[in-house]
Amino acid sequence: MERLDGGSAVPARLRGGIVALGNFDGFHLGHQAVAGRAIAQAKAAGRPAIVATFDPHPVRFFRPDVPPFRLTSLDQRERLFAAAGADAMLVFRFDAALAGLSAAEFARRRLVDSVGAAGVVTGSDFTFGKGRDGNVGVLEALGAELGFTVETVAPVLQDGEPVSSSRIRTLLRQGHPREAAALLTRPFAIEATVQPGAKLGRELGWPTANLVLGNYLRPAYGIYAVRGRLADGRVLDGVANLGIRPSIEPPIELLEPHFFDFSGDLYGQTIEVALIDYLRPEAKFETMDALRDQIEADAAEARRRLAAG
Repeated sequence: MERLDGGSAVPARLRGGIVALGNFDGFHLGHQAVAGRAIAQAKAAGRPAIVATFDPHPVRFFRPDVPPFRLTSLDQRERLFAAAGADAMLVFRFDAALAGLSAAEFARRRLVDSVGAAGVVTGSDFTFGKGRDGNVGVLEALGAELGFTVETVAPVLQDGEPVSSSRIRTLLRQGHPREAAALLTRPFAIEATVQPGAKLGRELGWPTANLVLGNYLRPAYGIYAVRGRLADGRVLDGVANLGIRPSIEPPIELLEPHFFDFSGDLYGQTIEVALIDYLRPEAKFETMDALRDQIEADAAEARRRLAAG
């Protein structure tokens, strides 16, 4: 699996590939259908399978003040694309130069000249080019002109509604991580480097790893049953506070997982924490003893839910 720069010519061994084209932020069921079709097409033709994505997300470029909304980092997407069977991830850096390309210029410069794409697979609602002047119809016409095939994949429906990143974001903001996981095919997970903290959790008898949320979507603040993947590959169950810790001054937004039956130093390590179940909203406690008692109850409930599956 290779990560390629969408602004440069791809290596000769990967030219002539089939490209799955989209944002693929959540890489949910719908995205997987698009990538899966491109990968299957590539395998059948003996060509490289490339999944292309945009970073930053176009919404972030055009609306820089919008609250954080990402569902995956580039590193997470790379692992997901590799697991799906892609040979490479192609990253189009969404900057002023890319935003200024018309649909025809994007197809010619980025898909043909840089990638040498033999085929493109995308969702039926895909738009591209300056002012969104391109859609799948335009892409098909450009493919016929420039020499690449185009296939579109219909939306995947669940419970009668299309699976979409916006639907997943809504579920997470409402505190429904299990329902979001059903659309993602995996739990929503935040990957970050463990930061030094005030060690208040350790003083309470519940040491935590402090993770800054960065560009990730903010799910509902509260207490979660979580599953963490450490840098060495170990997977640990735990309980986490996600939010501003209203009982602690000053309020700081963090994801703070405590991993059961674990002792060790995680400072400086990059870990991934999956939100499995939502236990309760954040609450303010008047005493540290009351907070400690609630943490013990939360931990017991998190163990129960994680054991239940």
